Amino acid sequence: MTTGTALGFALPIMMAIAAFGSALGLGKTVSAAMEAIGRQPEAAPKIQIAMVIGAAFIEALTIYALLTVFIFQGKVI
Repeated sequence: MTTGTALGFALPIMMAIAAFGSALGLGKTVSAAMEAIGRQPEAAPKIQIAMVIGAAFIEALTIYALLTVFIFQGKVI
């Protein structure tokens, strides 16, 4: 098995794992934020801001994984 073949198999799997992890992280983040807002509605603005910042960091990690796939995709050929 050549390096190109190994990358050809590994890159889609890597992106799938990153997307799945991101989806789980975002789901847990939003779920916890909604539960916290339900328990203490007067703190909703602070909770929402923290949730949006956390979601942005989670999405940034997924975009880094996508960029890594694109970079290594050039090495498959």
